[in-house]
Amino acid sequence: MKIKNLCIAAALVGNALCAGAAYAGDADFTLVNRTGYPIRSIYIAPAKSKTWGNDRLGDGILDSNRQRLIKFSNKAQCVQSLNVTFDDDGSEVEWEDFNLCEVNKITLKYNRKTGQVSADEE
Repeated sequence: MKIKNLCIAAALVGNALCAGAAYAGDADFTLVNRTGYPIRSIYIAPAKSKTWGNDRLGDGILDSNRQRLIKFSNKAQCVQSLNVTFDDDGSEVEWEDFNLCEVNKITLKYNRKTGQVSADEE
């Protein structure tokens, strides 16, 4: 009887530890730039908001075909939009409605001639 209870307790603790590990990074994600243009700034805001907050890229540039880990911990509002400013011409483009609590990697794509944006999520 004691062994059975110990196994059940170990399974429950193990599940709790695993669940905690899944949330350890909150909603951090890797952003991959496949736009063909260098990105100067990256902003994140709740979906449909126009208040972007701080630049998540900082002083650096995210060149095309490069990636960067973006720290994000607002699990209360998982669905977010991204706004980027390109370094070569200063133009801004927006990608909408990413559930950052469910994705680990976002690959941004952009056709400047048509203005079409797309993204792959993993």
